Amino acid sequence: MKYVRMPIEVESPEERGYSTIRYNLAESSVTDRTLGEFNLDLSGAVLAYGDHRGFPALRHEIAEDVGVGEGDVLVTAGAAGALFIIATTLLGPDDHLVVVRPNYATNLETPRAIGCAIDIVDLTFEDSFGLDVERLRAALRPNTRLISLTTPHNPTGVCLDRATLDAAVAVAAEAGCPLLVDETYRDMIYGEKLPLAATLGAHVISVSSVSKSYGIPGVRVGWIVNRDPVLMERFLAAKEQIGICGGLIDEMVAAAAVAARHDWLPALNQRLSAARDAVEAWLKGQDAIEWVKPEGGCVCFPRIKPHLDVDLDLFYRLLDEEYGVAVGPGHWFEMDRRFMRIGFGWPTFDELTRGLEGISAALRRALR
Repeated sequence: MKYVRMPIEVESPEERGYSTIRYNLAESSVTDRTLGEFNLDLSGAVLAYGDHRGFPALRHEIAEDVGVGEGDVLVTAGAAGALFIIATTLLGPDDHLVVVRPNYATNLETPRAIGCAIDIVDLTFEDSFGLDVERLRAALRPNTRLISLTTPHNPTGVCLDRATLDAAVAVAAEAGCPLLVDETYRDMIYGEKLPLAATLGAHVISVSSVSKSYGIPGVRVGWIVNRDPVLMERFLAAKEQIGICGGLIDEMVAAAAVAARHDWLPALNQRLSAARDAVEAWLKGQDAIEWVKPEGGCVCFPRIKPHLDVDLDLFYRLLDEEYGVAVGPGHWFEMDRRFMRIGFGWPTFDELTRGLEGISAALRRALR
């Protein structure tokens, strides 16, 4: 494995220091929650090795929520841990991956560290970041061992529709390889929620976590859902060799969060919808910035219009040093720096408003 640090992590708010940022629009989750919100008494917890597949109550809640059996759920160290397990289990140096871009960096960098062959299907602004399944099919090779997608998509918030998801499931079945669908933002949907991808075929793998929708990334809990018992046994073997089991306290907190999902998620999605409306209203007053309106998640990926002459170095320097605004620049996602990921679920409404004003002000000064 040839590991390389990812810009999205090197330049992340937690690495920079939250105290250095006034208006944090770089976060890809909702507002962080405190342990006290869960009213948990953990004083009686016995700190022994946990169930290798994950805390039983947590697996029960996940399985009940998405309509699978508890044996179809493997708890991992965040969605990042799930993606690492999947990549290292299914891919080797002689194998081939088909993956979309832009994407959460781990979906690209872990396969690169493995050294497998990779075909990237680039999603474009001009196509509203939509997925052409025929491009997936055209990228397949005899040694393709994995197709990797995300929905709702990070960083754009674009969602696959049911027909496209079904077509991708069929392409993977025809190729005889698993389809990975990173569904970390699935609980944040502004329209119709699709079935969990893993329920559409035993060769389909879904990944999610409590980091984004539940606002508790500090507990490091995610999960894999898959209905192929042989494949799940391989994933379990990988987990055991990496760390045996998860942290008991982390998984107990996650179980409480997921159990309360019906109380938490409706109010969350109302707040996110209002925040997305605020971003849309801001964009309507911007002549220099355009976006594809997100259909899910708590992030969007607007860009400075291509025909404009802008000093991008100056723009980002002003944004940081004078206006105190953090965004996710395009290079985090191997995209032009005219793009920026704006997270609208983490900041307060006032912070979001002031952060957007800072983007406008920095851009006015950076335009030539």
